[in-house]
Amino acid sequence: MAGILDSVNQRTQLVGQNRLELLLFKLVGRQRFGINVFKVREVLQCPRLTSLPNQDAYVKGIAHIRGQTISVIDMSKAIGGPAITQTDDSFIIIAEYNRSVQGFLVAGVERIVTLSWKDMMPPPEGAGKSSYLTAVTEIDGGMVSILDVEKILNEISPVSTELSDDVIDESVGEELGERIVMIADDSTVARNQVRRALEPLGIKMVLAKNGQDALDQLLAIAETCEHSITEKVALMVSDIEMPEMDGYTLTAEVKGNVRMAKMPIILHTSLSGVFNNAMVAKVGADDFIPKFHPDELATAVKKWLNHST
Repeated sequence: MAGILDSVNQRTQLVGQNRLELLLFKLVGRQRFGINVFKVREVLQCPRLTSLPNQDAYVKGIAHIRGQTISVIDMSKAIGGPAITQTDDSFIIIAEYNRSVQGFLVAGVERIVTLSWKDMMPPPEGAGKSSYLTAVTEIDGGMVSILDVEKILNEISPVSTELSDDVIDESVGEELGERIVMIADDSTVARNQVRRALEPLGIKMVLAKNGQDALDQLLAIAETCEHSITEKVALMVSDIEMPEMDGYTLTAEVKGNVRMAKMPIILHTSLSGVFNNAMVAKVGADDFIPKFHPDELATAVKKWLNHST
């Protein structure tokens, strides 16, 4: 198992082809779950955990791994399931989100599978707001659930969306008038974080739940524009990992459409690594920001809105 991610650096060629690799794992029970390999640093047998006074109920303890102290979150308990009690037989998925490193305790790790984002479907509508899913897919005749890790982490340690006073500028929205900014992200929590961070700029926003939803909305709007979609949509902020269509493919579709090519696109993602910068250039995106820092996002939005006026 220690070598399951040994070739992760060779997997970057999948990025930009609307494909991903999922690391499959189990919590308590037979249901399988998945996490994108690009968010995973390491998978290892659960080491000895140390409990801390007043630690969050979902935190199993801390582990000292390669000179770093990492909080280990009981993934099952965090989504409302039973706690994982047998840590000796369990694993930790070390992952990086929003520039911080966390450990997720899981009962078992299976294998890595390669899929198309088109195979990833949004969670059922009946799942409700309490759902911890961003997508579902079928593998080997069984359903695999992709968890909304941003939602889990935000409930344990909420992220501030407040802007610094020197970044707030409502005149940005006044200059835009009726033009809007499109926000595309499959995580409800992440969409709302972006929305709340940009509200102090006074801009009007439209939200999309994934790349395909964003493209469908943009194509419909473009049909109503005389020349360019920038007459009505000034900018798009898009996540990269999304079911049905990822952010790279969305960007390439937009930039390849003569009516939409001039619209600035900021890719805003919890992924990190050099390959992102290369893909930003390859698909024609205008900027890339590892999420989530409200001041950095708002500053980039103001910069590119100035370019689009």
